Amino acid sequence: MNIILILFLLGVLLLAGEVFVPGAVLGIIGGICMAAGCVISFLQFGPVGGSVATVVALTLLALTLYVELVWLPKTRFGRKLIVETTVGATSQPPLADKASIVGKTAEAATPLVPSGYVLVEGRRYEAFSQSGHVAKGAQLRVAGLDNFRLIVTKT
Repeated sequence: MNIILILFLLGVLLLAGEVFVPGAVLGIIGGICMAAGCVISFLQFGPVGGSVATVVALTLLALTLYVELVWLPKTRFGRKLIVETTVGATSQPPLADKASIVGKTAEAATPLVPSGYVLVEGRRYEAFSQSGHVAKGAQLRVAGLDNFRLIVTKT
């Protein structure tokens, strides 16, 4: 009987520790401890004792999850654990509007082999050359856009 209680207590503590430790390792080990406690109670006390232990384990699991997911975030301590800020910046500058840039002339700011940087009306853009390698300073024409860069061709 003591080993069953110890396994259930250890399982609940490991599940509760899951809040503070990244990854699912503690939760998995806690679940295994609780399942092992149920198996041992089935072996020691038969189907009735095992069923009671399983109901107790599921109740403890539900209570632990309620505390972690519902009650804890509402407390002052729990709010310190939750990241609520967002980053408003982007990792790349916005690409130009397709209608306003396609057909314009561009100058290769770097060699395009076949990717590099071009200047269009003084703004620097990442570009891909459909014409293959292009030397720095070459005059190009913007043929289109893909997700993150301009598509240019030799004029």
